[in-house]
This record gives sequence, structure tokens and C-alpha cells, in this order.
Amino acid sequence: MQDFKRIVLKLSGEALSGKAGFGFDDEVIDNICTNIKTLSLRGIEVAIVVGGGNFWRGRSGTNIDRASSDNIGMLGTVMNGLRIQGTLEEMGLDTRLMTAISMTEVAEPYIRRRAIRHLEKGRIVIFSAGTGLPYFSTDTTASLRALEIGADVILLGKTGTDGIYDKDPNVYDDAVKFDKLTYKEILQRQLKIMDTTATSLCMDNDMPLIVFNIDDPSNMVKVFEDQDLGTRVKESF
Repeated sequence: MQDFKRIVLKLSGEALSGKAGFGFDDEVIDNICTNIKTLSLRGIEVAIVVGGGNFWRGRSGTNIDRASSDNIGMLGTVMNGLRIQGTLEEMGLDTRLMTAISMTEVAEPYIRRRAIRHLEKGRIVIFSAGTGLPYFSTDTTASLRALEIGADVILLGKTGTDGIYDKDPNVYDDAVKFDKLTYKEILQRQLKIMDTTATSLCMDNDMPLIVFNIDDPSNMVKVFEDQDLGTRVKESF
């Protein structure tokens, strides 16, 4: 297993909804959490950033301003965080849900040093409510939190693809998968694996990234053991 002690696992909201594409799929969530448990029991410190696209996306609102729409999306990520937390704790794991928007009745406020201490004690930390600011995606949240807590790698679970391709493999039969990429190549090729803010943040701070297919949640464990699984991204190789 690769020598990653602390990771940030980035999950899309859609990953929690299964084939329905909306809301929660209990079986899928159980499977995801079982594999998170496997990583935790192997001594890996796990932090999770989850999106809210199974309920709402910031650009979904057509009759409200973007900031208000993004705030709705942030609340969606809190619901997802609570759902993951509940399942992990039913599995006997110690967790902490931290939010970038203060809602102390349901979660702790995000405090960097406290988050690191939780991880050091073996607790799984779930970061919700994005950055707490509109116009920033949960991809950017994952990049920011990974840097703040000193993570060794970001695991980016994607639905519908097993890595980064030169074009959409669900549309083009001749799409070519990359085993390795640099962040500069992602930006130059305009590959939409993360938004440009998140990509630039990782590039500027040399944060390793592994992109894999979350449709099979066991891949989050296999990616540590199989160098050919997914796509690996660094500033340089």
C-alpha cells in the first residue's frame, strides 16, 4: 500500500444517489462507508469533502441570484455529511462533522487545528458547507482543506469514468485515458476534471491527486495497491 498517512476523499453528491441521480441510495452509501472504514482501520487518517449535487447545484436556481443558489447547495452538502456520518457511526467509527457555516446544533464549526487533532486521534472528519462562501465549488473546498490539514493526497471519486480522458469517454469512443498528468497539462488541455481554481491551487502547492471511479467504491481501497488504477496527477513526475 502506498505511503499515504492522511487523505482527503472527495465525493460528489451524485455518488450518494446511485442510479436514481437524486437523494440517497442506502445500499450505495453503505458500500462507500464500508470502504472508508477499511481505510480507517488500516491506520489512514481520512477526511471527506462531499458535494451537494444530489439535491442542488449552485447553478440550478434560475429565479434567484447565484449567491443565494450557492448557499442552498452548501446546505445540501451538510445533509450529505450528516448522512455519511450516521452510517459511519453505525459501523462503529468515531466521526466529526465540521461545517464552514456555523450551525453548532448539528456540527462543529471548521477550525483547522481542531480538525487536525481529530484526525490524529483516528476520527474520520467530514467537511461540509463548502468553503462557506458562494462561487467556490466543493472541488476547491477539497483542495483547500487538503492543504490546510497537510494531507498527502486527494482521492477524487468520479461517477461514470475511471480516470481522466482527453475527451468525454461517455460521448466519444476514441477517448484516450491518461495514466499520469501534470496540473499544467490539465489546464493547457482544458480538461474539466476539477474547476480551474481547484486545479491551480493544487498545482501551486504540489498537492498529489488520484482520480478514480467511485461507481465501484472498493476502488478507493484498490487505488492504494494498483498503480494502474485511475489517473495520477502531480506538478511533476
